[in-house]
Formats: sequence, structure tokens, C-alpha cells
Amino acid sequence: MSKHSSFRFAFLLLASCFVCAVAQAQQTPQSSLPDSPGAILASNVPPASTDDISSSNQSSAPQQSNPPSPAGNQPTTDQSGTQTKRILGIFPNFRAVSANTHLPPQSVKDKFVTATQDSFDYSSIFLPAAVAGINQATNATPEFRQGAAGYGRYFWHDFVDQASENYMVEFIVPAITREDNRYYTLGSGGFLKRAGYSISRAVITRNDAGHDTFNISEVVGAGAAAGISNLYYPQPERTLNNTLDKWATNVGIDAGTFLFHEFWPDINKALFHTKN
Repeated sequence: MSKHSSFRFAFLLLASCFVCAVAQAQQTPQSSLPDSPGAILASNVPPASTDDISSSNQSSAPQQSNPPSPAGNQPTTDQSGTQTKRILGIFPNFRAVSANTHLPPQSVKDKFVTATQDSFDYSSIFLPAAVAGINQATNATPEFRQGAAGYGRYFWHDFVDQASENYMVEFIVPAITREDNRYYTLGSGGFLKRAGYSISRAVITRNDAGHDTFNISEVVGAGAAAGISNLYYPQPERTLNNTLDKWATNVGIDAGTFLFHEFWPDINKALFHTKN
């Protein structure tokens, strides 16, 4: 694996560990908490005898019980899977759909808009900037050389890599295959169930009819973007091994992104005590 991919996988691993820790903290069972003083006192009060209860019922006048208020009968809506438009108020989260939300099919325009938002949002420079700095420090592509000019070459190559993958996976391929590029949050169940579901979205997605299908957009789109990168990288870098490596890295990063999308509502609530 190249140094470029090693950094991306290290970043993905750290993010996944953080997600795991926060999600497990959110799922701490209430039974492990100490009993409240009220519960302890209540447990020490002896129960009334049946004789006392029957005599009390006979001596008291029959009373009509009040019907429960309408508010008490209202079902509680679970908002644990509510997504925000941005993560940490900065990074785009436009494709994530809140749990139990049903949306109409995506139009071709919708797919183009989401790909454009992910590629040219003001925050889209952060990851390429960080990756370019690491790649230059490790001399991942010697042909780019060092210095400010060398960093500029690293940066624009990484930026184009990101935009190319976004458009292939979120717009061009799903427009052809009629697949939905949005991430639908599961929002319920244990950590392993939700984590497995989110990672599986790299190979399973919904089509425009709302049915599960093989994620051609992700698998084929990520591979196509890796192949396109050979058009603008130096000749020594245009090898089959590098292309396959970029392909696997693209799919792996997207799977990690889905994992973060799934648990972002929990992280948001745990860290910032946000009410959904």
C-alpha cells in the first residue's frame, strides 16, 4: 500500500475508534447505575395487607377515575437518528438522511447537486490540504518535488482526486444505474448492528424505486475515478498496482464515511448535548 493510502487508512481508523468509543458510551445500560434514594426508601416500606386494602375500599365512596389526558397518549418520537446538514458545523453532511425518513426519488439534478456540494463546498479543501502536506513530507510522488511549488502540485492532484470520485460515485454512475446516492441512517439497534449496516452500504444501496441493490455507483464509480487519475499523474505513477490501490482506498474511505454518518447524531448529542 502506498504512503498516500496509508495516511488515509490511518485517519479512517482513528475516526472509527472515536465513533466506537462515543457510541458505546451512549449505550451504557441504565441497570448499572446505583439505585436512587427514593427507590431505596420505597423498597423499605412494608406492603399493605390485603385486609387493609379491602376495608379501605369498602369504607370509601366509589369514585370515577379521571381519563388519561390526550397528551399522555401521544407516542414518543425517537429522534436519535436525526442528522444535521454539517458535521461540527463545518464538514458537509448533505447526503445523510435522518432515521425513519422517507424521501421521494432523486432526480438527475439532485444527484448533480449533491456531488457538487461535496466537491466544491468551502470545507472541501481541508482533506486535500492535509493529505498533500503528508504526501509531500513522505515524498509520496517524487516527481512533484519539494517547496511551495511541490506542495501546490500535491494539493491540486489530491483535490481533483476527491472531486473526480465524488462526481463518478454520486452523479454520473447513479444517474445511469438509477441508484440513490444518499445514506439512510439506521438509527436503532446495538453498535455492531449499526456499524455493520453502515459499512455494508459501500456494496449495498437503494435504487430510485426504494429497493436494496448492489452498489454499482460506489464500486464502479470509485474504480473509474482511480482509472481517470492516470490521465493527470506522472507516467511512473500510472501503474496497475497504484490504480487498484486508489480504487480500494476510495471504497474504504467511503465506507468509513458511512460509519461516521450513522453515529454522528449520537456523537453530536454526547459531545454538545444537542436536542434533536
